[in-house]
Amino acid sequence: MTLALVYVAAGLVLLTVAADRLVVAAARVARALGVSVVLIGALVIGAGTSAPELLVSVVAALRGELDMAVGNVIGSNVANLTLVLGAAVVIRPAAGHLHTIRREGVLMALAVAGFVAVTWDGTLSVSEGAILATAGIGATLLLLFWSRADAGSRIGVVDMTEGGLGTGAELAIAVAALAATLGGADLLVRGARTIAEVLDLSEGFIGLTLVAIGTSLPELATAVAAARRGQNDLLIGNVLGSNIFNSLGVAGAAGIAGGGAIAGFHPTLAFSVAAAALAGTLAATGNKLVRWEGILLVAAFAGFIALAF
Repeated sequence: MTLALVYVAAGLVLLTVAADRLVVAAARVARALGVSVVLIGALVIGAGTSAPELLVSVVAALRGELDMAVGNVIGSNVANLTLVLGAAVVIRPAAGHLHTIRREGVLMALAVAGFVAVTWDGTLSVSEGAILATAGIGATLLLLFWSRADAGSRIGVVDMTEGGLGTGAELAIAVAALAATLGGADLLVRGARTIAEVLDLSEGFIGLTLVAIGTSLPELATAVAAARRGQNDLLIGNVLGSNIFNSLGVAGAAGIAGGGAIAGFHPTLAFSVAAAALAGTLAATGNKLVRWEGILLVAAFAGFIALAF
């Protein structure tokens, strides 16, 4: 048990530090190439902060622990839309461009709905994983198309993109950070599995809570930093983009890696849809999120933990 806790702690540290460095390097490279807010927020940062979820879920699926993989996707999606977004808004109210909120929000809602539809019957087969992964590629291409359309709306993420060691060096750092993230993912899955066995908890519960929160730490750190500096488009793009990649890319990769039967996640799947609807409604209403709405989102996350338990 002690060794398992050490594994979990070490895995979380590696995931948090390495994924954060991965995102910083990716953002610097993206900035050097002059990409738009959509690409930085939703594609670069969103996909980058989903790297822990991707690696943890794939490793779990390869080990025959598909419940943990699916639980991780559900829990991470809910955590992003409630804990991550809510905590950032409590720190500083956020307002973004309404067309961006609606556009990426609709894409995120469709991604979550697709994931729920595929897993609702208690299975995630290899073919279903391939469908989700293909949809993820399509979503990526759509984000790239939107980034070109938004080429004139670039943002300066000063604390993340200024400085650096040059594009080539940042690319090398990104590769090294990705390798470290993979190591952290493996440690976290090993430790979580042992804890589940000792405490006689289901893999699905561990995935919904401990692993999901741990792999959402990069999103939380990025969102809080963005909120403190008033980078609202980055904050919103990070959350929406991350959920798009979780629902399609992460779930798809897990299904391809080890498809099969999964536990009955119906209540938490329904909660993930409700969280997406709640966050989307709050964001679209008045084109901003204020502190009391952030508190409501954080409270919703507490309710999700109670439901998962």
